Amino acid sequence: MEVVEEHVNSLLHRREAKLVVHHEGAGTPDRITVRKLASDHFKAGLDQVYVRSIATRTGGSSALCVVEVYEDPKSADIVPAYIKNRNLPKDQRVSKQKKEAEPRPAAPAPKPKPAAEKKGEAKPAEKKEEAKPAPAKEAKPAPGKEAKPPAGKEEKPAAGKEAKPAKAESKPKT
Repeated sequence: MEVVEEHVNSLLHRREAKLVVHHEGAGTPDRITVRKLASDHFKAGLDQVYVRSIATRTGGSSALCVVEVYEDPKSADIVPAYIKNRNLPKDQRVSKQKKEAEPRPAAPAPKPKPAAEKKGEAKPAEKKEEAKPAPAKEAKPAPGKEAKPPAGKEEKPAAGKEAKPAKAESKPKT
């Protein structure tokens, strides 16, 4: 292992270092291995060392690692939870599925409320629009140029709004 670059960040009470870890004949070292190497080199506890990233070029035998070494465990509280999770052994990590399983039951409850409101609003609007387009089409069939743009404008909203009630009406009939 070689220390390529080291910077002391006194504001955050940590040392930021770039290390090159040589691993000839083996795969890229995992975060736990790099974390142990860095803690031994900087003479700090494992709870003070966090590996931000590990990068190996394709076919290469050395990995560039970015490591943060905190002065004490309390100053390491600023490390984001996902970084702390990555630096744990696989059997101790918290998975996304466990986190997502809790909020999912709460999400479907609010969704039916807007759907019920839309159905209630669509029925009165439907009656008003059906009454207006029928006389408008009968009143303006002669002027060809003027009739086409308004007819196109009226058909698009009417067709979209009529399609929803038509489905709703067909369900009770059946």
